[in-house]
Amino acid sequence: MSSDFYITFIQPYAGIIIKICRAYSYSQEDFEDLYQEVCLQVWRTKDNFRGNSEWSTWIYRISLNVCLTIQKKETKKTPQILSLDSVPEVQRNDSSFDQEDSLSELYKAIKQLSDIDKAIILLYLEEKSYKEIAEIIGTNFSNIGVKIQRIKNKLKKLLK
Repeated sequence: MSSDFYITFIQPYAGIIIKICRAYSYSQEDFEDLYQEVCLQVWRTKDNFRGNSEWSTWIYRISLNVCLTIQKKETKKTPQILSLDSVPEVQRNDSSFDQEDSLSELYKAIKQLSDIDKAIILLYLEEKSYKEIAEIIGTNFSNIGVKIQRIKNKLKKLLK
């Protein structure tokens, strides 16, 4: 993979990849492996991109597919919550420790969801439209609203 490809086609979307990999990893090492594998798969499949959707949608699909595929292959590990400090290349505002704690708690709760629910809520938190979420997940968009409401209710219970 050339550095030009990385800088042009991956780095601007690193936030997407980081959020998805973080939700599906239980250690810093797992996170790094997932991130690297996603980047590699983006590079390998770049010629398959037909332009029928946004590049960011393509990145989401590849990221989710890689994370889900690897998760299915591995046995479940004891969860270790990543701190925000351990995530590379993320610009964040250190103005409030409460925000960091809240974000860590949210990720802890999201990790307890099913794989499909994790994917849906991550896309929802990225403010993707129901149509985009359905396209990325590969499902009917009419069900997305109901699923999101159910996932929100699950998260509320887990966060209490």
